Amino acid sequence: MSNPLLENTELPPFPELEPSHVLPAVRTALEENRRRLQELLADESPTADSLVIPLEEMSHRLSRLWSPVSHLHMVTANADWRQAYGEALPLLTEYATELAQNETLYRRFQDLAERLPADADPGLARLLEHALRDFRLAGVGLTEDDKRRFREIRQAMAKAATRFEQNLQDSTDAWSLHVEDEARLAGLPAGARQRARTAAEEAGLDGWKFNLDQPTYQAVLTHADDEDLRRTYYEAWMTRASDTGPHDPTHDNAPLIEEILALRHEAAALTGFDNYAEYSLASKMAPGVDEVLEFLSELAERSLPAAKDEVAAVEDFAGRTIRPWDLAYYSEKLKQERHAISDEELRRYLPAPKVIEGLFRLAGELYGLEIRTREGVPVWHDSVSYYEVRDADGTAVGGFYADLYARTGKRGGAWIDECVVRKGIGGEKAAPVGYLVCNFAPPHGEEPSLLTHSDVVTLFHEFGHMLHHLLTRVDYPSIAGINGVPWDAVELPSQFMENFAWHYEVLAHASGHVDTGEPLPADMFERLRGSRNFNAGLQMLRQLEFALFDFRLHAEYSPGRGSRAAEILEAVRERVTLVRPPAWNRFANGFAHIFAGGYAAGYYSYKWAEVLAADAFSAFEEAGIFDRGTAQSFRTSILEVGGSRDIMDAFVEFRGRGPSLEALLASSGISRAA
Repeated sequence: MSNPLLENTELPPFPELEPSHVLPAVRTALEENRRRLQELLADESPTADSLVIPLEEMSHRLSRLWSPVSHLHMVTANADWRQAYGEALPLLTEYATELAQNETLYRRFQDLAERLPADADPGLARLLEHALRDFRLAGVGLTEDDKRRFREIRQAMAKAATRFEQNLQDSTDAWSLHVEDEARLAGLPAGARQRARTAAEEAGLDGWKFNLDQPTYQAVLTHADDEDLRRTYYEAWMTRASDTGPHDPTHDNAPLIEEILALRHEAAALTGFDNYAEYSLASKMAPGVDEVLEFLSELAERSLPAAKDEVAAVEDFAGRTIRPWDLAYYSEKLKQERHAISDEELRRYLPAPKVIEGLFRLAGELYGLEIRTREGVPVWHDSVSYYEVRDADGTAVGGFYADLYARTGKRGGAWIDECVVRKGIGGEKAAPVGYLVCNFAPPHGEEPSLLTHSDVVTLFHEFGHMLHHLLTRVDYPSIAGINGVPWDAVELPSQFMENFAWHYEVLAHASGHVDTGEPLPADMFERLRGSRNFNAGLQMLRQLEFALFDFRLHAEYSPGRGSRAAEILEAVRERVTLVRPPAWNRFANGFAHIFAGGYAAGYYSYKWAEVLAADAFSAFEEAGIFDRGTAQSFRTSILEVGGSRDIMDAFVEFRGRGPSLEALLASSGISRAA
């Protein structure tokens, strides 16, 4: 019986995939890779063509096999996919560590790097440089006992991260609120009410059933007049996967936080680092722990005065002390008063299909891209679309799936991931394909999904990541697209793209009233633009709270004292949080970015890259936001190069100088003198 995961199809045949295919396919692929590796290592004097290219092809095949498995684990409610993913992940983790600790392979790469001629392909030189660094970070030079322990740690870390994410998902999906008194729903948007009414009907209930998805949580906290309803939702969201609040304590992530941090610290110590923050920075732009902390501290100091004024203004408007579940509600009311603009008013002009149309038009204006729906592509849910991307001359660039709407069982948040990485080496080329995933409020009845402007910014952000993945011109998969790019620069293309959502020339084509088709009126846009920096200081401090907590957690970990997560979080909040959460807040238990994602000791990357992004976009503001020459320069210097060159060199090539913090502060409305 054939296994569709092992078939070399252009795109994954999603309807044919079954969880039972996963383990046999992974085992077969790993067995073949191990056999092929032994053949390659038999050659004691390999060339790049005889060693590097075959290894790249092996990795590419394995990545293509695993991609749909990892993806389905995140976007479906099927428990069998979760189990299959959990069973196969340790096999892949073991293989990756085994490969990275192979001393013979390491010596072959060292020899290739030493023999590389001065006029060699710069991409190949960069690949070898990255590979040698990664060998060292995997403990290739350790004793056999330490290598074995490092492999055990990697396995345990992967399992713990998976359990963390699954606990969070289970806790989120299990909670709902049944409301029968319509008076409690005052202020809530019609769309949120309609979804809750439908959910109640499907559950055989009267009234409304509110789930704990992100669009509903945001709607309640921002618009519900009933303070008790806001507090109830805040508590449910902020105590997910914990031993407190309205949740099953068996999903408590607190023990996993301790386990994950202990494992990371031990791995870092084994490979010669004082802490995991140092280990993390070994593959990033930032030069050291002190520099990151100084960067975050400077941003905090510059932002605090503005944030204090913002809190005072909200409290003055509310006529009382603000609590965490009040902040979004009264801020929205104050924004409406000051700028005569509201999320609900804007939503009617931002139906998702029209926003997508405008976004694709922007990609055409900037880079000459043509993006069209491709029908008949197998997908995992009937709301998913597939788009093919062509260059200005008609050349195929690649494609991507778009899964935009929230549903039960789907991981919260927004992200892109690789389905296929570009490959231009060996006998068979591959065009890049990606997944673009969001969690917007779904369409209801005949009405399309209506986005907030914040949703539009999120979509533009993720599309920036997708362009980074698709437009690469690098032929080696391990340094193509977002691969090999320092983590604190990965957010540059995404945060850069957000800026376009604040320009009328873009929104005029990315908006159309859901009833009339009328684009966003110019006067309404001016009010929207006037609100851009509303509470910008508070928004900055919120991200700095997350970044400082993450970085200090990993930099200050001590085996004798444990994580001290609550203590460190409290110290960070004492410094940068102006509306203090209650003692029962369990934010850390849901911080999947650092405990189940790739941002461990790296959440600062959002702000680090935002400096680059703001400065890069200022070049467009100087030349004209649709200036094709500036766009082509950004494409060739940043989007196309992947990890094939130093990202700071690439930035300087584009901008003509190094980045400046002032562009970020100016775009955030935070004065230089603050």
